[in-house]
Amino acid sequence: MDRKLVVLALIASLIFAGCASQSGWRPTVDPYNDPHADMMEADFRECDGLARDVAGNSANEASSGAFLGGVIGAAFGAVFGAIFGDPGTGAAMGAAVGGIQGGTNRGLSAEQHFQRAYVNCMRNRGHNVIN
Repeated sequence: MDRKLVVLALIASLIFAGCASQSGWRPTVDPYNDPHADMMEADFRECDGLARDVAGNSANEASSGAFLGGVIGAAFGAVFGAIFGDPGTGAAMGAAVGGIQGGTNRGLSAEQHFQRAYVNCMRNRGHNVIN
């Protein structure tokens, strides 16, 4: 039964981690007095691609973070579980908590890199980026 909990915890953390993605976000640009307004749509497409290259794939980053967090969490959970007489349950709980936290942290970090790179690219191309 303890193995089922560990597997279930890792699957849940990977599902949550997969929710982090660079889906459809783009910076808000004020076109007023923008000397490059005619290039804005092309710049959005190009900067989106460049930002994705910089940040990597946030879903992949989140998945690897979830896996690593789950492994580390399971190890620490097993130690604490052994202290209280049930290392299997401790490992399952540690894997769940570590996996969710690791996946969320890595996914959010990749998303922040993506957004920062996107904004920098648009600003470097002469657009007035608001956010």
